[in-house]
Amino acid sequence: MITISFRADCPAGARAIAVPVTAADAGELRLPSYLRQAEGVARAAAAGFTGDAGSIVEVHADIDGTIRRLILVGTGAGNDGDAERAGGALTARLLTSGETGVVVDASGFDAPRRAAFAASLAQAATLRSWRFDAYRTKLPAKSKPTLTAIEIVVGEQVQAAEQAWAPLSAVSEGVAFARALVTEPGNIIYPETFVERCRALEALGVTLEVLDEAAMRELGMGALLGVSQGSEREARVLALRYDGTAGAVEQPTVFVGKGVTFDTGGISLKPGPGMEDMKWDMGGAAAVAGALHGLAGRKAKVHVVGVCGLVENMPDGKAQRPGDVVTTMSGQTVEVLNTDAEGRLVLCDVITWVQSRFKPKTIVDLATLTGAMIVSLGHEHGGIFSNDDALADGLLSAGKAVGEKLWRFPLSEAYDKLIDSPIADMKNIGPREAGSITAAQFIARFVEEGVAWAHLDIAGMVWAAKPSHTYDKGATGYGVRLLDRFVTDRLEA
Repeated sequence: MITISFRADCPAGARAIAVPVTAADAGELRLPSYLRQAEGVARAAAAGFTGDAGSIVEVHADIDGTIRRLILVGTGAGNDGDAERAGGALTARLLTSGETGVVVDASGFDAPRRAAFAASLAQAATLRSWRFDAYRTKLPAKSKPTLTAIEIVVGEQVQAAEQAWAPLSAVSEGVAFARALVTEPGNIIYPETFVERCRALEALGVTLEVLDEAAMRELGMGALLGVSQGSEREARVLALRYDGTAGAVEQPTVFVGKGVTFDTGGISLKPGPGMEDMKWDMGGAAAVAGALHGLAGRKAKVHVVGVCGLVENMPDGKAQRPGDVVTTMSGQTVEVLNTDAEGRLVLCDVITWVQSRFKPKTIVDLATLTGAMIVSLGHEHGGIFSNDDALADGLLSAGKAVGEKLWRFPLSEAYDKLIDSPIADMKNIGPREAGSITAAQFIARFVEEGVAWAHLDIAGMVWAAKPSHTYDKGATGYGVRLLDRFVTDRLEA
C-alpha cells in the first residue's frame, strides 16, 4: 500500500498535483495561488465539471516551468463518504500511471472539516491501492503499480490531520491483513497456517489460544469435527484476545468468524465451475482477525475476543455422509442432510465454546454462510439477524457509517420449526425457501438465554467482481471497518 504524509504547504518537485473541488465550488473554479497560471487550462478542461464525489478532470499544465499532471477531483458535499470516493478515484487513476507520488492540496478545504476530510481521503487511497501480486511473476510493466506516496497539504492542521489519520491507518492495516488471508489460495492458507499468520498480532498485544482436534474432541465438538473429518488438514479453533482496558472490563465482547479455508461441499460436492472461489469461504474469520489487528493497532479501549472456527471441507473416504447424525458440544444432535451446509456446523460448536470459555454478554458472528443471501441481497448488503434490537441497530449504524451496509432479516418460531428433524434435535438445512433465515435459526439454537447475539451473513460481500472506491476486484476486507466502527460507537463511547 502507498504511504501517506501531511504537510503545511505544497512541496517542490515534479509530482502530480490534485486539488479537491466540492460541488458547491465547481462552478467557479479557484485554484491555489501557485497554480493560477494553470487556471485557464483547467477551466477549459473542466467545462461541465460538477464536482460530484469521485469525478475527475485531468490536464497537463505548465507549473513553475515544468509540465505537470494537474487533477481536479470532485468531493461532492465534502463529508467522509465523499472524501473516500475522491481518494479512491484519485488512487485508481494514478496507481499504474507512471507517477510515483501525488500532492493533494486540501489547504483550501473548509477549515473545521479539513483534518477529518484529509484522513478519510487518505484511508480510501490506502485501501484502494492494496493489491495482491505475490504470485504474478510476469506482470507487464504498464500493469505494475508506480504510485508509492501521497502527500496531503492541510495548512496549519498537520497535527490534527495526523491525529485523525492514526486510527484509520491502523484499521487500514487490519483490512489489508484480512484481504491477504482471503486472497491466498487454499494450499497456502489452511487452518494451521491461518493460525501462524495470526501470530503476527502478538506484537500488537493480542494473545492467542489455540484448540487442536484432540482438544476439540475432548470438549465434544462433534459438529465442527464432522466437517473436518474428510480433510488431511486438521481443524483449529483460534481465539484472539485483546484487552485495551487493562482488566477494567472483565467480560469481553466476542466476535466469531466462520473459517472454512476451502469448501468443496464435501460429499454434497459443489459444481466444478467457480469452485476455486471457495478459498474465500473463510471471509468471516479473516474479518474477525483483521478487526482484532486494527483494534490492537490503534490501541482501542475495549476488551474483545475474536474466535475463528477453522476447517477444510473435503470429500474424502472418511468424510461425513448426508444423513449422518452428529452430537454438538452443547449436547444437541444434528442430522446432516447436506454436507455443503457446513458453516453452521462449525459456528454452533464455536459459539457454545465461546459462551463456556469467555462468558460474554454479546456475540457477533460473521460468516459467508448461504448462497441464498446473495440471491436475496446481491453484493450490495450483508444480511443481519439478531435477538437484540439495540445490538442490531448498532451494527446497522456502523455499517452505514463506513459503507459496509447491512439489511436486517427476521427470526421467528415459524422459521425455526422448518429445521426440526424426525430423528435428531434438528437438521442442518430447511426447505429451499428462506434458506438464509433457517441457517440463522440453526445458529440461534446454540445461543444461551441472556446473551445478545447477531449473525452477519456476508456471503455476497467478501469478494468483488468489480472495483469500488475502496477496493479493486477481489478481496474486499468487508467486516473489518464495520466491527471497528461498532466498537468505536458502542463500546468505547
